[in-house]
Amino acid sequence: MDGLLTLLIDGLNYASWLFIVSLGLTLVFGVLKILNIAHGSFYALGAYAAASFVGWAAGMEWSPWTSLAAMLLAAVAVAMVVAPAIERGLLRFFYGRDEVLLVLVTYALFLVMEDVTKLVWGANPYFVTEPYGLFGSVDFGSMSYVGYDFALWGLAVAAGLAAWWALNRTRQGKIVLAVIHSAEVASSMGVHVSRVYTLAFGAGVFLAALAGAFTAPMISVQPGLSVSVVVLSFAVVIIGGLGSIEGAAIGALLVGLARSAAVHLAPAAELFVIYAVMAGVLVFRPEGLFQRIQARKI
Repeated sequence: MDGLLTLLIDGLNYASWLFIVSLGLTLVFGVLKILNIAHGSFYALGAYAAASFVGWAAGMEWSPWTSLAAMLLAAVAVAMVVAPAIERGLLRFFYGRDEVLLVLVTYALFLVMEDVTKLVWGANPYFVTEPYGLFGSVDFGSMSYVGYDFALWGLAVAAGLAAWWALNRTRQGKIVLAVIHSAEVASSMGVHVSRVYTLAFGAGVFLAALAGAFTAPMISVQPGLSVSVVVLSFAVVIIGGLGSIEGAAIGALLVGLARSAAVHLAPAAELFVIYAVMAGVLVFRPEGLFQRIQARKI
């Protein structure tokens, strides 16, 4: 029984941060219809920025709880600085072009950002230890788990609900949905489509950076961090269906539980299991578990 509980909790821990990353990726595709290879780099920037912000807060000898605010501010800072520069300074020149070209552009951006993080933070790993012990431990029978992991579950749920509410219950969200369904019609009705693109891309960058910032205490922040993240997040959104928030949630759960089962039962098959799940879903549902939202460009 303890083994099954451990498998389940580990899977949910993994799925929580992966859902936040994938939520940003699927949002960007839904609005801009860009398969953003550089998305994992925003996750890495969030983790590095969190390491810097938390280290600064610790150096000021503030309360350890301020490290949570520092990680949130790190994600906001990455979104505010990076998102407008990339979307307005680079991507907008390629709207309406062939989708393969956009993939190549974002892949080139991914390579550039990998070198930028090395230039800014160097090649040595960073460890963000301060926030990890804030929530103590949680006991389930004879098993004990770090409370921070469960706090990350709450963050994932909050991010998902906030994204759903923003898209379906706010005026700006309904404008975004209008652009998703038909950018041409939305533009003819007076919607500033380019502004919606900037907003959606900024939200996607923020979600990726948020996941990176709040998983930084659980990992070693080092070069190469973005590679595995972008591969896994693409697996999640392909399983769930590109452009679907519900699909991102289900896909993250499937990938997280499958990886946890492999780690505990067959470690050599860890990566294979994730792709096996993806292949199994696509055999029966080529569009993913949920219908993709089709976006059109003006």
